[in-house]
Amino acid sequence: MKITWFGHSAFRLDFADKVVLIDPFLSGNPSFGGDVTTATAGVTHILLTHGHGDHVGDTLAIAKETGALVVSNYDLLMWLASQGLQNFSPMNTGGTVDAGGFHVSMVRADHSAGMVEAGVGFPLGSANGLIVKAPGEPVVYHMGDTDIFGDMALIAEIHQPRIGLVPIGDRFTMGATTAALACRRFFRFDTVIPCHYATFGLLDQTPDAFVAAMAGSGTTVLVPQKGVATAV
Repeated sequence: MKITWFGHSAFRLDFADKVVLIDPFLSGNPSFGGDVTTATAGVTHILLTHGHGDHVGDTLAIAKETGALVVSNYDLLMWLASQGLQNFSPMNTGGTVDAGGFHVSMVRADHSAGMVEAGVGFPLGSANGLIVKAPGEPVVYHMGDTDIFGDMALIAEIHQPRIGLVPIGDRFTMGATTAALACRRFFRFDTVIPCHYATFGLLDQTPDAFVAAMAGSGTTVLVPQKGVATAV
């Protein structure tokens, strides 16, 4: 599997014949700085953790251009369908769907989910984390936007993720110290990639504190260059 980080919480997973975008906030993302067409070339799937604009991002435009299947919670997808989305697979917390060649499970996250930018102040479903399971590949857990919570232990037991995509930027999610505690206490990750930092001035600007807090854990912390694929 190749994992590309586009800044904030936007990732691209390349495996087998699949190209999966998670939370594709590209246009207007000050930490992206790449080319949207190049970043989204060949996309087959888009997975969304929740309905905030900095996570839904370019979903509608990318889906229209590529025909990618969009997987997210029912409420958010029904709203996106009202905006023109046609190819989608709805689910909700605790569920698993066959996305065609891999499975997606939706797990809890502690966060809000209203798209205030679009005039939708009420929740577009729950905020969630996503588990991606593909044959022959390590299980990936994108935590979404979240705080630490004790049921992370159950997520670890049920899904046994080996790669964690972990928000560390504080203020709107866990900060570095709490995120490291979550990784060390509840999971047996081989690799973690920190995200949701440095995008805006309100967030922590570097992953340094997280890297330091993970020292000695036995888990590899990858801080990839934005837009450069990292084989995992």
